[in-house]
Amino acid sequence: MGWGRYVWALLHLGLALAQTLYLPLDDRPPNWAPCTWGPVLCPPREAYRGPMGADLEALQAWLRATPGERLVASLDALAYGGLLQSRHLPLAPGEALARLEPLLLWRAAHGGELFLFAVVPRWDATQRGRNLAVLETLAPWSTLPGVHLEVVWDDALRGSPAPKEAQALPYPSRPGADEAGQVLLLRALRPGLRVAVVYGEGNLEERVTPYEGIPLGETVARLLRSAAAREVGLGEGPDLVLYLHGGGDARRATLDLLRLMARHPVALADLSQVNRGDPGLMAYLEALGLYPRLAAYASFGTPANNLGATLAQGGLFLDDPGGRLARLAEAYFAYWWGEVGRPWVRARFSEPLPPGAKGVGELWPHRELEGHRVDLRGLAFPWGRAFEAEARLDLVFLLRPPHLLE
Repeated sequence: MGWGRYVWALLHLGLALAQTLYLPLDDRPPNWAPCTWGPVLCPPREAYRGPMGADLEALQAWLRATPGERLVASLDALAYGGLLQSRHLPLAPGEALARLEPLLLWRAAHGGELFLFAVVPRWDATQRGRNLAVLETLAPWSTLPGVHLEVVWDDALRGSPAPKEAQALPYPSRPGADEAGQVLLLRALRPGLRVAVVYGEGNLEERVTPYEGIPLGETVARLLRSAAAREVGLGEGPDLVLYLHGGGDARRATLDLLRLMARHPVALADLSQVNRGDPGLMAYLEALGLYPRLAAYASFGTPANNLGATLAQGGLFLDDPGGRLARLAEAYFAYWWGEVGRPWVRARFSEPLPPGAKGVGELWPHRELEGHRVDLRGLAFPWGRAFEAEARLDLVFLLRPPHLLE
């Protein structure tokens, strides 16, 4: 090997060892999105096969071949193939545990940190006993240096056993699922974020929000611990303000945001509805030009999903203006999909969706973010259903005539 090639190889090896690896829960947009953001390295997209579940041999091969400094990984993806499979796939606990061994082998080979999460499934899962047995057996992992393991519970309707099951395990736990990978990326890449939490209406902190099973204030406290973030007051110079909108007076919320954004970066978690945002609040944000100034926004899922995604993206892109705008464009698309796209598609097509369903993209509105036009260049339905859509968005810089810049 020539000297130049030797230096190049050493440089390449150094960059590889500094990598952050991310193994998502599945390839639905909230889980796969970080793979498009730049800071992390993910398995090949073809290793994830929509509702069929992940190709486990491909995931294991990727782990064996890919060094890194840290790895954020879904246990359910490796053990069962994803969230859907974790609920119903018949598999003995011992076989599931054997499928997780490559994580410890990766750590032994590369010395990297492990940030792991698992899902305690929702009420209708037929394999919950198996999943709990696997998680109980993994307890010694959480005592290993350089290993963080936590559990989240999925879609806890009233009477769901998941919150009690999760809290009986020897790990940190909280509601959520689809945001869990993003939250652990924040923990891995920017621990110690100083966050001020502002509740947008009276008694919101005490409300038991849909699908969570615990008061919102407790959800927030557990989320901050998951992210290794520290809650501070507004007067203590927070890195980020996390504003929670629970669906009350949109005008009052807008005034709150105006006041807060004059002094702090503000990430807005819209908890007003499940899988949709508050159109009244969005109208105010757009009319006053506030939406492009947010640090982050989410309204795509359950309250825990939106809280976690908002906190994670607000923290990860706090010092990256371009990345922040790109995330806001994606979050606006998710809002628009809940308000316009999903209802339009469901009214016209049965599932699995045919190619004609992509015609909904013609309804995409003209949107600008800080001098950029947001173009919708393509749509995909990775699971063949209307619930979620994957957008290809471009931010096009607008060159305006000088008289329009005044």
